[in-house]
Amino acid sequence: MDAMSKLSRNEVLTSHRQASLQGTFNVPGDKSISHRSLILGGLAVGITNVSGLLEGDDVMATANAMRALGVEITRTDTGAWQIIGVGLHGLVSPEQPLDLGNSGTGVRLLMGVVAGQPITATFTGDESLSVRPMARITDPLAKMGAKITSREGGLLPVTITGTATPLAADHSSKVASAQIKSAVLLAGLNARGTTIVTEPHASRDHSESMMRHFGASVSQDINADGSHRVTLAGEAELVAKDVLVPGDPSSSAFVMVAALISADSDITIPAVGMNPLRTGLITTLQEMGGNIEISNERIEAGEKIADIRVRHSKLTGIAVPPERAASMIDEYPVLSVAASVATGQTVMQGVAELRVKETDRIKVMADGLAMAGVTVTYDDNSMTVTGGAVKGGVSIASQHDHRIAMSFLTLGMVAEEPITVTGCETINTSFPGFADLINECGGAITAPEGE
Repeated sequence: MDAMSKLSRNEVLTSHRQASLQGTFNVPGDKSISHRSLILGGLAVGITNVSGLLEGDDVMATANAMRALGVEITRTDTGAWQIIGVGLHGLVSPEQPLDLGNSGTGVRLLMGVVAGQPITATFTGDESLSVRPMARITDPLAKMGAKITSREGGLLPVTITGTATPLAADHSSKVASAQIKSAVLLAGLNARGTTIVTEPHASRDHSESMMRHFGASVSQDINADGSHRVTLAGEAELVAKDVLVPGDPSSSAFVMVAALISADSDITIPAVGMNPLRTGLITTLQEMGGNIEISNERIEAGEKIADIRVRHSKLTGIAVPPERAASMIDEYPVLSVAASVATGQTVMQGVAELRVKETDRIKVMADGLAMAGVTVTYDDNSMTVTGGAVKGGVSIASQHDHRIAMSFLTLGMVAEEPITVTGCETINTSFPGFADLINECGGAITAPEGE
């Protein structure tokens, strides 16, 4: 583990062109499921044991927040995590503000939790999180009865005083967002009556799957107009259940793309989450000509998992359907890396959501790719990448966005000249040891001399 943490501590990393990647990549546990296991385990009655939990900064921030809300959470000698749930009525007001660091998922889901409880909590975060919009979360929570104050524009810090009797919501979201949906559903667990969330199309449904795993009554339907509706029966009773967290498909994305674009590569990624609402990137890469094999499919804690084998492939640009965006929203940065070496153009539409992530990911990726010699055009809702030779030889600021940092380190593996990335410590939020794992399988990521 010392070797794994060596590169992880560096703010600056340089990625060099390498021959191939070979071997088995054990990627960290799914971040989305890790957050939800800590939260729902804390709201359940009894002891929940979680194995495979992602021990990245974001998830640890959620663990610390749940502790501050009165839930006992410990890491066992075996590496599993034990959660002693307090039930849906057992949370307490924290003595200090809940600092969620850079975790947009953690802060938004926990806002939903607090809104449906008779407690008060103030939410804070780092500089990046403090400029991300929260009004689309807090507005529906306020309609459910929570009292909410924030900075102008709905920015952190946000203080929420929840209610013991939240109103059941019938919320129609303009965008497909798992975070909006999950926050409303979490507040609705304590509501009398039925809470309904409608989206233009289905977003990630990890909350729904895990709520059912813990005993809540949740249904998912498609309306006549194609929109997606989730229905939750209020006054739920959650009972502790063990959770096995699968490998994170969003983390696997960087490894998959690295293998596809690096000559003679042949790698295996075991036990990856294969939720149908998370596999958009795999479908897209296969449509581009990627040699990706799925095997050993099975179900764990309500989630589909499988083993993935990826071999180097010649990729061709495609038009990615905009309706696929919700199933791969976090993967567009690394998809744009794959598009950089593909033949022809890759057109990505319906990606406005990228502009309100840790950074404006459309602009940051487009600007960085252009610096590296890639032809890119973009607007508020789309990005087009024309593949060709990647010159590299540049230093790119990740803006302290973990997915931006890993994307450009992946690009450096095929660039003519090395690519240096700053702000790499943020990778620890989702993929601790990323650079070391890449190097163990043939990569060449280095830190400045003396560090």
